[in-house]
Amino acid sequence: MVFKRFVEIGRVAFISFGPHAGKLVAIVDVIDQNRALVDGPCSGVRRQAMPFKCMQLTDFVLKFPHSARQKCVRVAWEKENINEKWAATRWAKKIEAREKKAKMTDFDRYKVMKAKRMRNRIIKHEMKKLQKMASNKGKKTEKAPKTEKAPKKEKAPKKEKAPKSEKAPKLEKAPKAQK
Repeated sequence: MVFKRFVEIGRVAFISFGPHAGKLVAIVDVIDQNRALVDGPCSGVRRQAMPFKCMQLTDFVLKFPHSARQKCVRVAWEKENINEKWAATRWAKKIEAREKKAKMTDFDRYKVMKAKRMRNRIIKHEMKKLQKMASNKGKKTEKAPKTEKAPKKEKAPKKEKAPKSEKAPKLEKAPKAQK
């Protein structure tokens, strides 16, 4: 497995849990093997030490020296348009869709259910049309080479069945042996 995202100065990370969950930060300095000094000038996260367990690294990297001031980090953040780039990623769109789905009311879920039902009905109708057209084309191509009709064979007359007799009377059960 080849890693593509590394912990480095300027790497933008997504905070997955904790008090700042859902916000972006930039790694300003690495403190030790478990923690980094992070700063989120445009996301509302103050400069602080944060464990790597809380962060998920993104593909974005900013150019600034280690332990740079907040002003320098903000300039690099705005120059790279990180907020717009992040909003355009599939990752951010999935998070947004999950939040939107969680905020739905009962009536919203009902409307979605009805819309899905209608969409599936339309798809089913169109598929049946296409299948019918395909089967008709297949039948036409099979009939085209056959020009001569085979003579029909005469079937032997069916034997007449004897009239049904009355049902046989039911047999009575023998009494069980007593002990």
